[in-house]
Amino acid sequence: MPESNIDIINQLRKDILQLEGFKPPTAAAVSVMGLGLLEATFPNGIFPIGVVHEFLGAETEQAAACSGFMAALLGRLMQHEGIGVWIGTSRKLFPPALKAFGIEPDRVVFVDLQRERDVLWAMEEALKCEGLAAVVGEVREISFAQSRRLQLAVESSRVTGFILRTDARKLSTTACTVRWQITSLPSEESEMPGVGFPRWNVELLKVRNGNPGSWQMEWAEGHFIQLSEPASAKEMELQTLQAG
Repeated sequence: MPESNIDIINQLRKDILQLEGFKPPTAAAVSVMGLGLLEATFPNGIFPIGVVHEFLGAETEQAAACSGFMAALLGRLMQHEGIGVWIGTSRKLFPPALKAFGIEPDRVVFVDLQRERDVLWAMEEALKCEGLAAVVGEVREISFAQSRRLQLAVESSRVTGFILRTDARKLSTTACTVRWQITSLPSEESEMPGVGFPRWNVELLKVRNGNPGSWQMEWAEGHFIQLSEPASAKEMELQTLQAG
């Protein structure tokens, strides 16, 4: 294909991404998440900011794994003295543990509520605050209409939203840009017996204008380490069928 045609196609892709809400980041705001090949699967090869990410955690231990992975991402988004908000009804997160992911606990505002519908309302209002780096909301389930309201909020403020769904058995279609499924992996023992760096199996189940896949990641000494080559969407589907 002539080089001029390739340039035209690349420009058209960029124009389409902008029409769909993927604004090109400024040089100062480029997201360097350190996710390696995983990050290259996103539109423009950059971790999507200013959108809503959905994380699935069907069981308590997997919800904990999701929280750890989200904290690592949150630390990257907050690295320039940013402020984050974490909203839920039954917080199990131990704030001082956030230091392991480069986050000072006093830079995160924790909002503990009694009703889940209040969590969604508080999250929507927080996502409208342009001064925040990211907002995390823990909910059992969320409807398409509710997720659409969150997505509309971030399209205006450009704040990044993380939704942790703690009841993945009731999956439904949402307006979220990215859907993740994070499960824990055994850690490799370090110099301290029985203690190792956190590891996850990271699956991108849905990426708007991107490429789903599966990776094994580790968080060590302040950055992500990729432990395996990515599995393609077809390989993931085959593994699911074989497991069934």
